[in-house]
Amino acid sequence: MYSREIDGQTLTLAPSGWTYNSTFVLYDRETGSLWYPDRKGLMGIQGKYFKRRLPEIPSRDIQWGTWKSEYPYSKILR
Repeated sequence: MYSREIDGQTLTLAPSGWTYNSTFVLYDRETGSLWYPDRKGLMGIQGKYFKRRLPEIPSRDIQWGTWKSEYPYSKILR
């Protein structure tokens, strides 16, 4: 997961239809800038935010049973 905030603006990220090194490239709908995921987040590779970075947001993958035992009062919204 990545932050979508840059220069006080919230970007809407979507698949660009492009790949690079077998990895999907994203674009933002506000400026059309292209974003490539690397080890530190999303790097702007073309457009207004060239060489700018959207940082990765810390997250973890967890199985439902583990989540439910750690957060027993969680509710699922439908």
